[in-house]
Amino acid sequence: MNNLQAQFNFDNPTLVYKIIVTAILAIALYVIRQLSTHLIQNIEPDLKKRYVWRKRFDYISYFIFFVSALPVWFIELRSLSTFLGLLSAGLAVALKDPIVNFFAWVYIVLKKPFEMGDRIQLDTSEGDILDIGFFEFTMLEIKNWVQADQSTGRIIYVPNGLLFTKPVVNYNQAMNFIWNEIIITITFESDWQKAKKILQDIENEHLKSLVDNSEEAFDKAKKKFYIEYKTINPKVYTKVVNNGVQLTLRYLCHPKMRRNTEQIAYEEILTRFAQHTDIRFAYPTTRFYRD
Repeated sequence: MNNLQAQFNFDNPTLVYKIIVTAILAIALYVIRQLSTHLIQNIEPDLKKRYVWRKRFDYISYFIFFVSALPVWFIELRSLSTFLGLLSAGLAVALKDPIVNFFAWVYIVLKKPFEMGDRIQLDTSEGDILDIGFFEFTMLEIKNWVQADQSTGRIIYVPNGLLFTKPVVNYNQAMNFIWNEIIITITFESDWQKAKKILQDIENEHLKSLVDNSEEAFDKAKKKFYIEYKTINPKVYTKVVNNGVQLTLRYLCHPKMRRNTEQIAYEEILTRFAQHTDIRFAYPTTRFYRD
């Protein structure tokens, strides 16, 4: 006990030396990191690549600081086992959640269930990844009270450790495209074959061109995941429902373009269906009969 009091007494020149060395080390690494970040911003125009390089510099700086400062403060400990014993006994209980979050960060870095810019869903939260830290990652929230897949403007801070208990849904990782469906129901009296042909024309003219590189992305995804699709071209499916004939447009789109593609499709559908008197939208109705 007396040895510990002597070690952490500010009148002790050894403690002052340790503080000065640690401060100099921290300042030097901070300056180097700032200069490196400034250099990358000047030579790298891509925003995502800037972010990746900045995070790499951060991780390297933290690692160098930890490795350099550890001998300065713990050189008086006689063995590594003593240090590990003190660390595990004092921190394991008090810092359980931060430790779990840190190892979850290691999992994110190595396994890459998501990267910066990906759109994911974790538990009840959905959004675009803005930053990945040691203990938490941040998302720009989508949905909630906002219709479709557009941003609410709010930032969500999610503990990394949640990855160990909740499934992660990644919109981008497979092939950077998702399947979307638009359902249209027309009356039984309508010319459903003509309506289906119109929907196929809309897909080919306006939707298919939005994913020209989908086949390339699909081939790349098959090298990493077991994904088996017989076709990735747009298609219209037909189904009979209670109040009419249901036509479903199924097509690929970028995760962040779902609402825009739906708007393009709906406007074309409304315009073209209006040109044909033998195509009518179906909707729930109630009929009354007199005796």
